[in-house]
Amino acid sequence: MHSVDTSGRILVTGAVAGMLALIPGTAFADWPPGAGTQGSTRQSAHSDAGTLVSQVTYSGSVRPRGSSSGAAQPVGDWTPPACWYEPRSVAEFKKYVETMYEDTINTPGQANYAKSAVGQFRDIYTDGKYKDYNGDKADEGNWWVAVQNPDRLDDPASMECGELPFWVANNHDPGVPQAVTPRILAEAAYNAIQLPETKVTLAPRDTTKVNLPTWAWLDKATFKDVSVTASLNVAGLSISATTTAKPVSLKLEPGTSDAETYPATGECRIDDDHTIGTPYAKGNAGQTPPCGIKYLRSSGNGTYKLRATITWKVTWTGTGAAGGDLPDGTFGTTQDISVQEIQAVNR
Repeated sequence: MHSVDTSGRILVTGAVAGMLALIPGTAFADWPPGAGTQGSTRQSAHSDAGTLVSQVTYSGSVRPRGSSSGAAQPVGDWTPPACWYEPRSVAEFKKYVETMYEDTINTPGQANYAKSAVGQFRDIYTDGKYKDYNGDKADEGNWWVAVQNPDRLDDPASMECGELPFWVANNHDPGVPQAVTPRILAEAAYNAIQLPETKVTLAPRDTTKVNLPTWAWLDKATFKDVSVTASLNVAGLSISATTTAKPVSLKLEPGTSDAETYPATGECRIDDDHTIGTPYAKGNAGQTPPCGIKYLRSSGNGTYKLRATITWKVTWTGTGAAGGDLPDGTFGTTQDISVQEIQAVNR
């Protein structure tokens, strides 16, 4: 079998006998997928550019690679795809395999079993199951290869795309459930969205008093819809999907059981004007905030850890008029709150 290294390249490991067994996958009902939930992923010509690294590109509110800050946590056990299959042209695939072969056999001190394995892997495509990388069919189809989601390299599921590179004729079903589609791109974009730090504005700020209602709200300019577009344009396949996260509610967890929240559930829903919570205004001191907290006990010399978590509704649109909903996501942060006793004055 083969594996994929941290840059998404194909690696040859283990016995070559295992490589020769191409495991049949579950096919789509139609290929290319129609304009429903899959989107259109039509193949046509081929391209000579690129290497066997995932060629999906991201734009918009993209989280820095390798950073977990601002990552949406899906509600439930759903996870974005850890790997998928992308097409490569004959020239592209041949260049990769030949370069890998030359590098392996010419590396000083390289183990004989590694040289043998990569040689037998190369033979599959030069004079085995296939001939000269199907060069005489370069305009008739493409090679499909497994790549990892670069944001989930440490996930064991990234190794589940276990097919060896395989040939697919233009406009035919690749025959594997993880063949890239607009929906898969949308799910990958979900994992790449950068959400803003969930710090609420409070009145009073940072330090409040026992039994004093503290108003809480979100900065409307900061907490707005955020989107990431994932695009793939390679080997005649041109598809994209835009995933959008919209804030819908704020949950406040005071950091102590000696507190009350407004509303009692601690969950503040988004208003008709797309705000969450109401900014405090002079003259509202005697009113109950629509979103806020009342601490019932002093924090002493320390602080309480107020946790504010936003729930984001996630939707997507993609090539071929595709689109729909993805699982809601959450992202929360904590902030220190000092709660003091109200001091009485004796005359």
